[in-house]
Amino acid sequence: MPDAAIIIPHYNDTERLSRCLKALLPQLLPSIELVVVDNASSSDLTPVRLAHPNVRILVEPQKGAAEARNRGVRETSAERLFFLDCDCVPASDWLATALRLADQADVIGGRISVFDETPPPRNGAQAFEAVFAFDNRTYVQEKGFSVTANLLTRRDVFNATGPFIAGLSEDLDWCRRATAKGFSLVYEDSLSVAHPSRGDWAALSGKWRRLTKESYSVNGARPLDRVRWALRAIAMPVSILAHAPRILSSTALRDRRERVAAVATLARLRMLRSMWMLKQAVGMAI
Repeated sequence: MPDAAIIIPHYNDTERLSRCLKALLPQLLPSIELVVVDNASSSDLTPVRLAHPNVRILVEPQKGAAEARNRGVRETSAERLFFLDCDCVPASDWLATALRLADQADVIGGRISVFDETPPPRNGAQAFEAVFAFDNRTYVQEKGFSVTANLLTRRDVFNATGPFIAGLSEDLDWCRRATAKGFSLVYEDSLSVAHPSRGDWAALSGKWRRLTKESYSVNGARPLDRVRWALRAIAMPVSILAHAPRILSSTALRDRRERVAAVATLARLRMLRSMWMLKQAVGMAI
């Protein structure tokens, strides 16, 4: 029986997948299953297959990273399940740390640091992400979920909780279903991966449009759910004032220009999210 299965969903991001595998493969042991589950990409995976002929690559035609992760679980046999995202770069000790920690809790979320793929100076989207992206410690300890970009669990926990559900905030939904069944969820800072920041406004707003859609699916569409969602939408502009001090005091930003750019992006994004949420509350698509 393998010691663990590492499951990596992929969709049209071969360059970052190659970077992820380059960091991960030197860590592999013969006792580890590794599967990349491609979500029926239109991009050519031949360069990845040629560069890494020993990596098992499957194709899952049903769209959504949730479906790809579920397929990876079905196609592996190890009791321990380790989830990574293809655009993440695992630390050089990621696998050793995962094996050491895996049996200490039912679900474990690790640290996700953010790096820029372009040279400085940062634009507004990158500066915003440097402060706010992937605060997995807060997600785990205060919001009750870990992102699946760096998550450890076991097959018995997965089977009892059920599969990831496409179309929702699948990490939030799955982790909350797991903890509702009594499984433990902890954060481990030593389990570390790095994730690229969104490089421009289009990428950042696209991310939050998707998250807003998924969050509304988790919120529910009953009349009272819609009222609560509308109230959250109305409060969204106020959060600009609440969160701007975090930008101004952040040590992740290099100078005043980056702080101004991050505050401007915060305001623009929160106002846009408020509009999206109000549309959802009255039954309109975004």
